[in-house]
Amino acid sequence: MATTSPSRARLVLASASPRRADLLRAAGLTFDVAPADIDEDVRAGEDPAGYVDRLARQKAASVADRHPDAFVLAADTTVVVDGMILGKPVDADDARRMLRLLSGRSHEVLTGVCLLGPGAFERAAVVRTTVEFARLTDAEIAWYAATGEPLDKAGAYAVQGLASRFVWRIEGSHPNVVGLPVEVVYAWCREAGIQVS
Repeated sequence: MATTSPSRARLVLASASPRRADLLRAAGLTFDVAPADIDEDVRAGEDPAGYVDRLARQKAASVADRHPDAFVLAADTTVVVDGMILGKPVDADDARRMLRLLSGRSHEVLTGVCLLGPGAFERAAVVRTTVEFARLTDAEIAWYAATGEPLDKAGAYAVQGLASRFVWRIEGSHPNVVGLPVEVVYAWCREAGIQVS
């Protein structure tokens, strides 16, 4: 049930990600931006789903404390291969290492997403998408790493960018691979009474 009227419900994105902002705007949502500042290190023994779920919840809670009258949306995305979490590469060498791991096989993209709001409104989920990469040559890996595009992307690639040429198949939510499962967020926003144009 809606906790506030659509005319008053305000959405705050707890992320500085331009990709998440673009996805929300494309879906017709109006929002403010207030990035969260939390420790994003993986805890000992933490599995990938638990990791992204924890970070999304912590980001949302951190920003909700500063915006108690708003609905706060937070998300965290990671790439998983062989049970390993591939975060953002630290440099081009690390990007090449990640791309070699992804080459010629499938991997999972997990996004933890959380929406908190007035009246104890809380929704959270972990959305999984399977992505299959073409087999990459050493030259392709070196070229892509040198473009700089992989450096601020989980798993060292941007599905909406130059790496789109390497993606053979996506099973599940495409925007989830970009960084936000818009279809889930939209359903929650409707439930919360957040106006969508």
